Amino acid sequence: MINGAGGGVGTFAVQLAKYFGAEVTGVDSTEKLDMLRSIGADQVIDYTQEDFTKNGQRYDLILDVVACRSMFAYMRALSPKGVFVLVGGSTAAIFQAVFLGPLISMIGSKKIGLGMWKPNNNEDLALLTELFEAGRVVPAIDRCYPLSEVPEALRYLEAGHVKGKVIITVVQTSKT
Repeated sequence: MINGAGGGVGTFAVQLAKYFGAEVTGVDSTEKLDMLRSIGADQVIDYTQEDFTKNGQRYDLILDVVACRSMFAYMRALSPKGVFVLVGGSTAAIFQAVFLGPLISMIGSKKIGLGMWKPNNNEDLALLTELFEAGRVVPAIDRCYPLSEVPEALRYLEAGHVKGKVIITVVQTSKT
């Protein structure tokens, strides 16, 4: 399950999970559900209509890029040996993952963790290059803004309704 599946990170996560053979449930807002289906999500949940932590469904892995719930809510949605990985979200959620995650992981069979950045290795980069070149992973691009409109692009991003990525275009002028 990927919470925030329709954003910049989530759209890549959906496609990579499908490539590796996972059954993917994507959680996001109403306007992003069709896009999630088009990039491979097997099921979609509209968070404005349903709380995935309370619907009774259990997941082996929850990847969360928005983290707006408590660690205990995520625990409800995990299968008995499930794993929750936080990749982004509120400061409060990050602190919970850092401080409560290890404790929860030690006393039970469920695992809570924070996805930390690691430098890419050549093998991972080669696989990503292959997937991009073969069209197996395709960036979902919502809008393009010229460099002169970066403040507007940032306001759009902050509103939280971006479907995939926002691109800033830079036009180079040749000197003659």
